[in-house]
This record gives sequence, structure tokens and C-alpha cells, in this order.
Amino acid sequence: MNIKEYMQDLGQAARAASRVLVTATTEQKNNALLAMAAQLEADAEFLKTENAKDLDAGKANGLDAAMLDRLAITDQGVAQMAEGLRQIAGLVDPIGEITDLRYRPSGIQVGKMRVPLGVVGIIYESRPNVTIDAAALCLKSGNAAILRGGSEAAYSNRALASCIQAGLEQAGLPKASVQVVETTDREAVGELIAMPKYVDVIIPRGGKGLIARISEHARVPVIKHLDGICHVYIDDDADKDKAIKVALNAKTHRYGVCNAMETLLVAESRAAEVLPELAKLYQEKGVELRGCEKTCALIEAKRATEEDWQTEYLAPVLSIRVVSDMQMAIEHIAQYSSAHTESIITENYTKARQFMAQVDSSSVMVNASTRFADGFEYGLGAEIGISTDKFHARGPVGLEGLTSQKYIVLGDGHIRQ
Repeated sequence: MNIKEYMQDLGQAARAASRVLVTATTEQKNNALLAMAAQLEADAEFLKTENAKDLDAGKANGLDAAMLDRLAITDQGVAQMAEGLRQIAGLVDPIGEITDLRYRPSGIQVGKMRVPLGVVGIIYESRPNVTIDAAALCLKSGNAAILRGGSEAAYSNRALASCIQAGLEQAGLPKASVQVVETTDREAVGELIAMPKYVDVIIPRGGKGLIARISEHARVPVIKHLDGICHVYIDDDADKDKAIKVALNAKTHRYGVCNAMETLLVAESRAAEVLPELAKLYQEKGVELRGCEKTCALIEAKRATEEDWQTEYLAPVLSIRVVSDMQMAIEHIAQYSSAHTESIITENYTKARQFMAQVDSSSVMVNASTRFADGFEYGLGAEIGISTDKFHARGPVGLEGLTSQKYIVLGDGHIRQ
């Protein structure tokens, strides 16, 4: 196979499909999503059979239990994917929405219309369900998609692609609206991220190494986040019960997620009151604590290193630093945060406002767990990922994040004088 020619063909077909999707009705897109859901359920046994090939290959290649669990397609997994498609079909269609329409002194009306980005390339690892999520969100937002999953899920992704194609065909939409790259050759990724003629944006989902490589070499705009080094700061004016509840949840609700707290900052005036109680709760849950000198003087913890403040653990490990005041907490966040999510626990309204203004992350919270940084929790219905970029989208990227706006002008024979 000539990889360059193959990818160019995919890109050309996706661009042609994107022009059709611009005019697709909400009903057509929803019909396609519902048909995909029905096809998934009808083909459940086939999906599991193909997935078994990936699981067998994964075991032979030494994939660990956690990775194999992420890779597996079960009856419950099929049901969840189908339900996800139906939920996205139920979301409000953003395409064609006109806002800010107003008359100008010349008599023309000027407004903004929401439109698709065009062709979205998505590169991801492991979880086959991303194939369905990505296809659904791109389709609902009027975008054509080129999906390149990891080689460890090759059979699963091809099987899921057949369900997607069947749904598109039943709804009368081009099959090229969603294409799954069939080759596992890594050269295909290099071509996909270097086709600005055909691809409008790349969204990588996976490990830090994958995202860093794509960001470095892409010739197409990238929506990304490298890691989630999230902080919770317990302020001098924090309510103790709220502080303990939020700090415990932010770390222990789930460990291997990008919105889990990795560093806890505690005001010096509250450290002796709060840390011993928190440390006991963390230790009951098996969380390893690493702290600064002041932390280690108050609780049993390993001495934190400079590397700890820079680490996204994605594991039951937490770094803790005692800070003199809120300004020191903000300075620590500015130096070490990955600009994902930070939270302050305080009853002081003025400090809360200052924290929100000064902390430059995609989500900034007051008296709430960082675990809320999620498209579903934000009312977006679903998300394709979380962006720590400042352009084009920031924070959880839902349907609206996969669109843009263009100016529209309405006249009635108006000419400029």
C-alpha cells in the first residue's frame, strides 16, 4: 500500500463529504446516529469476536491488565456505546444557529452563524469506544471525520467502522462522512497531520508522548492537552468540612483521569488543623503522600522532590505543599500547572474572585472538586476531549467546540455609499 496516496484519497473523500454535511438536516444526522446504535446492538456478537482478536494479540504482546480492560468490548460496553449515540442524537444541533443579529446604520443586518469546522482528524489509543464517540460528535456537529485508532484495537475499530458506515448509508449520508484509517502503519499518522488541504483540525487523544509528537510535527491546527496537573488550594478562610470533602474527592474519586487533583496546596494557618485529618483519610484509601518540609513535619509523608510538583501521577499518589498565603498558591500554580483545572476552597468572596481572575487554566473552580471538569458535568452532553489550549477551544470540547462562526449579512439591495 502506498500510504501517502491512501491518506490523500481519504482526505479528498472526507472533504467532499464535509460539503454534503454542511447542508444535512438535524433529522438526517440524528437518523444516522440512531441507525448506528441499532447496528451496534445487532452486531454485538461480531464486535466481541473481532475484539477478541485484539485481546489475544494484546496478551501475546504483553499488554498489562489495565490496558486490556480498556481495550475490551463487552455486552455492557456495546450497550453504553449505543446509549451514547442516542444521547448525542438528543442534543441540540448547533449548526445554523444565528446569534447577535442586529441592524447597522446602513440598514444591513449583521449576525453570526454557527458552522462546522470541516474535516476533523482524530488520533487515539486503546479504547475502541472512542471510535463511536468521535464519529458521533463529529457527525452531529456537521464535520467529516478521519479516525486513526491504535494498532492494538485494529480489528475492533474496523468492526465498529462497519456499524458506522451502515448507519450513514441508512440515513442517506456519504459513507466518507466518517472514515477509519485501516492501516496500522505509523506513516499514516504523519500524513494525516500534514494534509491542510483536506484536514482542518487534528485532535489527539492518548498519552503525553503521542500528543507531544503530533503537536511538534503537525501542519494542521491541533486541539490538545498534554497532561492534567490539577491543584486544590485550601485557603485561610476555608470551611474545614468543605475543604476535607473536596480535597478527598478530587484525589480519590478516580485516579487515572486528567481532572484528578495531583497537588494539594494548604494555607499555613490551616495546615495543622486540616492535614492530619486529611492524611488519615488518604492513607485509609492507600494514597501515597509526598510533601514539602512543613508538610512532613505535620504528617507522615515522603519528602517531595521538584519532579513531584511537575508530575501527573494518574495513580494513588499526592503531592502536598504548605504555602504562606493565596498569592504563594497562585505562584505555585503558575509555575507548575498544566493549565487544566484548579480549585480554591474559601468562604472569602473577594479571594475567590481574585483566584478566578489570576489563575490561567481552562477551568477554575470555587469550593468544588476538580473532578467536575467534564463535558457531561458542564451540560455539554458529551465531549471529545479537554483542551488546555487557548485557541480554538478551551476546556471540555463538546459539539460547540467542534464548530466555528462566520459573519452573515442580510440586505435588500443595499449598497455602500
